[in-house]
Amino acid sequence: MLTESQVERSFRKLIKAEALIAETFDKAEELLEELRPESPLRHRLYSELDELREISPSE
Repeated sequence: MLTESQVERSFRKLIKAEALIAETFDKAEELLEELRPESPLRHRLYSELDELREISPSE
């Protein structure tokens, strides 16, 4: 299991380094699944991911 810090760092790198396509979103969700369900970070990053999906031209 990854720490919250590791998940957040990996999430940020993933979003910056890759094109915002379905595979990127899937990878990001897999990372977020490493966090506890009640984690505030998990909820915040899922919200950010939802926003990115909305603005992504490929979705």
